Amino acid sequence: MARILTGVQSTGTPHLGNVLGAIKPAIELANDPANDSYLFIADLHSLTQIKDGNLLRNNTYAAAATWIACGLDTSRSVFYRQSDVPEVTELAWYLQCMFPYSRLGLAHSFKDKSGRLEDVNAGLFGYPMLMAADILLYDAEKVPVGKDQMQHLEMTRDVASRFNHKFGETFVLPEVLTRESTMYVPGTNGGKMSKSQGNTINIFDDPKTLKKVINKEIITDATPLEDPKNPNSSVVYNLFKLVSSENDALEMANALRAGGYGWGHAKKALLEAIVDGYASERSRFNELMANREEIDFALAQGSARARVVASDVLSRVRSKIGY
Repeated sequence: MARILTGVQSTGTPHLGNVLGAIKPAIELANDPANDSYLFIADLHSLTQIKDGNLLRNNTYAAAATWIACGLDTSRSVFYRQSDVPEVTELAWYLQCMFPYSRLGLAHSFKDKSGRLEDVNAGLFGYPMLMAADILLYDAEKVPVGKDQMQHLEMTRDVASRFNHKFGETFVLPEVLTRESTMYVPGTNGGKMSKSQGNTINIFDDPKTLKKVINKEIITDATPLEDPKNPNSSVVYNLFKLVSSENDALEMANALRAGGYGWGHAKKALLEAIVDGYASERSRFNELMANREEIDFALAQGSARARVVASDVLSRVRSKIGY
């Protein structure tokens, strides 16, 4: 049995890229009886960006509702809110004391903003060590990550190795788990889908809102309707093949190459695929957001289970360093 851990920040309702790239794959792994899954809402990480209590709280509920709506069985996995396990911040401090300042300065999460230091807080600088604590606190063996998080996992392995070398075997060294097929989800402007880029699609929006986003925000070229088009260079097609069946994607690709099939037709097909394909998830999400006690119960149960493991690992660490 492999222990798998993954988390999603509560910086807003998870978008299509989050669902396809992280949440759905993690749920598939969690539903495999051969795995022991720890899944969490990274609300402490979100504090580096969000300084509004009500917004952070609502985002956390939306993130949790997304996991459950997308099919997570919370009785089979340890599903928890990061801030409900205070052991993680204590471990993060110990790890920061074991890791070089110069290495933290090379982290992408910091370097990308280091040119405008007025936007950088100490939490952002120490972000990789909090992420390392998230992983090491549960003896995680496999961590699903995208390319943008690879460096942080390397830092996790590095600080764990440093600690093990100095104090003796303490931490499990986690391994990367990737899914190439869903690693890159294009946003409406063609770049990687990201809240910071403002190019996201929210599968929980009502059909009218989704239609507006798809029709107005997804970029297309000026190729006339009757002319052949290259599906592989099209944002519409590249999104459609991620949310539709293989046969439907092939049918659209052939229609685009043949000509007589315009971007309007492709956008309509994409809209239908998202509206119909995520209808049950949308209904369940709205139900959960209207009944947040169910979310609270699931997170409380998960946090209690998480703390049993976290307390054991932290005790192991404390004894090694002299506390």
